[in-house]
Amino acid sequence: MTSFAPDSIVLNRKLPLWYQVSQSLRASILGRRPQDPLRLPTEEQLAGHYGVSVLTMRQALKELEDEGLITRHRRRGTFIEPHVQRGAPVRLLGSVDAIVAQQSGMTTRMLDHGKGPVPAELVEYFPDLGEVGTYHRLRSDEKTGEPTNHARNYVRPELATRIDLADLARWPMTKVLRDVVGADISRITDTVEARLADPETARLLEVPLLSPILHYTGITYDSGGRVLDVAVINYRGDRFSFTVTLDAT
Repeated sequence: MTSFAPDSIVLNRKLPLWYQVSQSLRASILGRRPQDPLRLPTEEQLAGHYGVSVLTMRQALKELEDEGLITRHRRRGTFIEPHVQRGAPVRLLGSVDAIVAQQSGMTTRMLDHGKGPVPAELVEYFPDLGEVGTYHRLRSDEKTGEPTNHARNYVRPELATRIDLADLARWPMTKVLRDVVGADISRITDTVEARLADPETARLLEVPLLSPILHYTGITYDSGGRVLDVAVINYRGDRFSFTVTLDAT
């Protein structure tokens, strides 16, 4: 039986290795295509793929097992749960792969895309540009079809010309920019605040007008401090929670 092939990552030594591996593998699982195999490689093969110890890999797999993404069978192997519930809490834990994992695993519909002037509230992030690439997507629970969030991305035009819409239907913008376009992503700053649903958000997310939502803004920078992408996402307040973990070391 052919095994599922997870993506590769560059590990950050400032964060727990098991956590980074679990988040990367989580994103790969949630972004898998229906025809991809359900069986995962062995612990030893996965450890070699990620460049970590078998003990670290075992801890990462336990995290995914506890979440219900995989099941482990003695002698048979480890398998992806094909009908896993994907409306999991959004967790901000300090790595780009965590951001990718948060945004993966939902049905995505492109509402509109193109080029447009930089919105007035974002001019400070793109002071050298007159226009940006724009993408507006609606994400829904794959199992129920219920809308969960809608996202707008504002991307530097030289990057936007290299983005394939088919990739955006499968992967979050962060992953497309980093792994497909090859953008130099150095850091992402996240801001989350409670808001009330405006008419557009209420319509798209199928919630009452002025009901609570979570409003997320993510600013993606390259190593020179230049903004590559601004993501503005509205999440249904009854479907998501945000948890931030701080490392005291």
